[in-house]
Formats: sequence, structure tokens, C-alpha cells
Amino acid sequence: MQCSQSPPSNIHSAPSQRRSTWLVTPASTPDRFEAAAESGSDVALLDLEDSVPPDGKKAAREAVIACLSQSGGSVGSGHTVLGVRLNALGTVHGLKDLEAIAESRARPAVLVVPKVESARDVEIVAKIIGAEDGQRRVWALIETPLGIQHLRTILKAPTLAGVLFGAADYAAAAHCRLNSRALWHPRSVLAAGAAAAGLPAIDSPHFDLRDSDGLKREADEAAELGYLGKVAIHPRQVPVIRESFGPTPQELATARAVVAAADAAHGEITTVDGHMVGPPLVAAARALTARAGDVPASTPFTEARSE
Repeated sequence: MQCSQSPPSNIHSAPSQRRSTWLVTPASTPDRFEAAAESGSDVALLDLEDSVPPDGKKAAREAVIACLSQSGGSVGSGHTVLGVRLNALGTVHGLKDLEAIAESRARPAVLVVPKVESARDVEIVAKIIGAEDGQRRVWALIETPLGIQHLRTILKAPTLAGVLFGAADYAAAAHCRLNSRALWHPRSVLAAGAAAAGLPAIDSPHFDLRDSDGLKREADEAAELGYLGKVAIHPRQVPVIRESFGPTPQELATARAVVAAADAAHGEITTVDGHMVGPPLVAAARALTARAGDVPASTPFTEARSE
């Protein structure tokens, strides 16, 4: 398995909000690492937690450390960056995961901490792996009602790079059904809280691999709520997710027209196709064109919490 590639020069500077597709792969299956790297996802997330049985944790941890040491943070031949999901900090395996990464001095571009319920969880991980390089690598996986209740303080952690929603664990902890209606409230709270903090939020996976319509519906809902991406559990889900979080040709054309009109108006309110265009619409248009690869926008995600 070829995990090592020369890291692109912008591996740690690519904006978090551009990472809309996250493909999670069990760390116990290193033969799949290359396929994950070549899937076209923005993040290849190697999972040491739920997808690895207790008797496979040690071998999975060793496989991840080997991949991290070889890759330098990037994998595959494209823009994919390497991420790792630890076991929960309150477990023996979580502590061993963190110790192994710290001692290896290999640093994934993304380090996901599950079951986060306090800012202290984020700060412990950041301190142990060394945050002195100024790079925000630690992402908090919010997947309990207590995590939602403590969200405001969690989002204030200065080393936090972003948040993810964990639907399955949340539903189990809250004794509710795993469907979009039951989880609409925590999903909305997390997306709004992250936006207020100037941080990106990534939505939970859709777990039924046979239900492509359900995946598309969930991804569209997440984009409407303000999420900037979604986790995939199979490579074939990646294109569906990317479509939901990318602008349509018409949306992009309209946004470019708004930006052009605003630039020509030099800050004055103007119109585009008969519609009044004020500062909020201009800001939204600039953010959309920036996500599509146009000139960088001035948005909360680039100003408030730059990486």
C-alpha cells in the first residue's frame, strides 16, 4: 500500500471550509487506505474508534502511525488530506492513540476527537500534540446532548479547527430515532453555533449505503442549515455529497454577477436583474464564488478563525 506522497505546498493552509467531503475508513483495514486517498474526497479520515473492534485497536494504531510517518499529512495524487479519528479521551485506547501520535511526531492535517463535551477535551489534545506551530488541527465531534449544551464554551477553544455532528451516538444518548426530523434541533444548533464562532461544521454520515436518495436529501438539508460538508462512509457517496455542497452553474453565475455589480457600485446598493443587492447578499455571493475557486472572499471563516 502506497500511503506516501509529496505533500502539496498548501496542505495546511487550505481553508477548512473548502473541505466538503470527508471519507471515513476503518484504521484496521490499511489495504483500503490507498483507495480512500484516491477517492477524490477532501479528507481521508482514518477511524480508530467505532469501526475498530477492541482486539484490533493496537494493530490499527500502528497502521495509522506508519501512514502518518510516511505521508507527511497528504495522501493520494490530488488534494486529499489525511485525518485521524481518535478513540474517546476517557478511554484507555484514546489515551494510547494520543500518546502514539505525540511520540511519533507525525501530525495529521485533521485530528478528530469524539464525544467532546468540554473545551478542555480540545485543549488537552492540542497541548499534547503540540499546537505551537499555529496550525488548528483539532476537530470536535459533538455527539451527545451534553456536548450540545456545552457547545458555546467548546467553540471558544482557541485551538479548535471545526466541529462535526455525530448523529448515531447523539440519537442513542438522547433516546430518539435516527432520522432527520428527530435530529433537526441539534443539527441546527451546531451549525448556527459554529457559524457564530467563525468555524466550519461538517454533518454526520448517512448510514444506509443503498439509499442514495436519502443521502442526497440529508446532504441538501445540511447545506441549507449551513454545514460546509458531510462525512461519507463509502467512496460512491463522495460525488453525491460534493454536488450538494457545491453551487449549481446558475447559482455561480448569479453570484458572479452580484460580485461584479457590487464592485462596480463601489459600496453603494445596486441591482442585478431587477433585484436589489445590499451588503448581506454581496457577502453571500463573495463567499460562494470563493468556494468555487474565484478570488478569496472576506467571510467570517477567513477573518475570524483563519487557519
